Amino acid sequence: MNPHHSDRAHPLLHPLLLGLVLLLTMASALALPVLAQEGDGDAAGASMEKPAEGAAAKHNSTQHAVTIDGQKIDYTATAGWLILKNQEGKPTARFGYTAYTRNGVSDLSKRPVMFAFNGGPGSSSIWLHMGVLGPRRVVATDAGHTPPPPSERQANEYSIIDVSDLVMIDPVGTGFSKPVGEGKGSDFWGVDQDVASVAQFIKLYITENGRWASPKYVLGESYGGIRAAGLSWHLQSRHGMNLNGVILVSPFLNMGSGIDGGGIDLPHVLYFPTLAATAWYHDLLDDKPESIEDYMTEVESFAYQEYAPALLAGYTIDSTRKQAVAEKLARYTGTEPGYWLRADLRVSHPQFLQELQRNERVVTGRIDSRFTGPSVNPLSEAMDYDPFFPAVGPAFTAAFLDYLHSELKFGQDEDYRVSAFGIDWDWSHRPPGGGGWEVPWANLRADLAMAMTHNPGLHLLVQQGYYDLATPLLATKHDIEHLDITEDARERIRMAYYEAGHMMYLHQPSLEKYRDDLASFVRDTDRVD
Repeated sequence: MNPHHSDRAHPLLHPLLLGLVLLLTMASALALPVLAQEGDGDAAGASMEKPAEGAAAKHNSTQHAVTIDGQKIDYTATAGWLILKNQEGKPTARFGYTAYTRNGVSDLSKRPVMFAFNGGPGSSSIWLHMGVLGPRRVVATDAGHTPPPPSERQANEYSIIDVSDLVMIDPVGTGFSKPVGEGKGSDFWGVDQDVASVAQFIKLYITENGRWASPKYVLGESYGGIRAAGLSWHLQSRHGMNLNGVILVSPFLNMGSGIDGGGIDLPHVLYFPTLAATAWYHDLLDDKPESIEDYMTEVESFAYQEYAPALLAGYTIDSTRKQAVAEKLARYTGTEPGYWLRADLRVSHPQFLQELQRNERVVTGRIDSRFTGPSVNPLSEAMDYDPFFPAVGPAFTAAFLDYLHSELKFGQDEDYRVSAFGIDWDWSHRPPGGGGWEVPWANLRADLAMAMTHNPGLHLLVQQGYYDLATPLLATKHDIEHLDITEDARERIRMAYYEAGHMMYLHQPSLEKYRDDLASFVRDTDRVD
């Protein structure tokens, strides 16, 4: 989830920072240091030299069971970290994870393994971990404020661990993961650096746990879309590791299409249908269509066929045409034509979310626009904060840390960082097929396209919510529909949509559909009879 903060790092910050600063502050306060059980893991590949402080692998394994689809699943949970090393064999980072492996599996070559992570960059994996994928789930109020402690969690009957083993990853700077020894932050905090380090961890985990023959999947949410797309090609081209599937959850793939308000017209077009969906959800339309699916079809057609050409006309657009477009923009979003005209037809989503229910002194959510909260300053041009975060963030943090310490018996003398601070993220990227040139912005479509082209067994599942204004639906569709791939590769793509936001699994019907879509995807693509 949530792209996070960095200074130079965040072209994403223009649209993303508004609600995220609150989460970062909250996460820092709640990342409590606590007493770790002695794990049973030793330093991998011990050196003759004295290891750097903290540069020893460590983990703890516990036994559990959960019922999924009426079937009892006995499993081993392992929380800990592995040690990444450089080419000289010296430690560079400890890399934290939580793994769930099904007990009683006699042939690991037929048992899939999935590596999953959230985004940020700078977010730990607690959201996917405790929201949908893991065997325990936080109890949170959907589209509303979750009550204060005691925090609650419950057995997760929608977990994926009946279908696939699961490894939740915390990239360096989050969770228990941090640079050690020869490592420094800049070695890990960038698009390509991050992909390389996560790939190194995956290779190390696969090797140490005897999973080279297993079907393999990577699943990333939000900025995790960039990470997953990059991994699909990096693992394949650098480590000889073909994946069976990539799962993109509310993905951010391309800075050129995914950041509105920065002077580029395309993102305004791609964000607009989700602005309209938000007005539809909050009953702010004069003639509200019955179906959100049908409404999105209509609005997307307008966005491409009328709104985009109007923006591309620049100041050459005639006043009559401009007025007509403004009236349609207003009608689709429950706002006034004059608002769009004053903005020259270009309203960023943080501005829109402040304006939409301004008269009620209500700010509308960004990560999930079904959420609302009291406006701090109703005169502000753009939203002061994202009401999604105070509504659910503390519940996730408290539930996960209590689970980690009391059930997984790990990490009580360590600082688990829910969110990373002070990351100066390097957004440059060296795309495949680019002649070795490095470009200063992130667009990972080429990496994913290259992986799908070279690996005819690679399948793609994209899961996207209608009310997501962090990574809006049409931006996701646009990037997927512009992958430079063969017709055969296009047949290996599945798109799934949900009547919820960025973390669609908070919405019970969407949670059930999410689980069905993901489980079916793995079963259909693991090549196991």
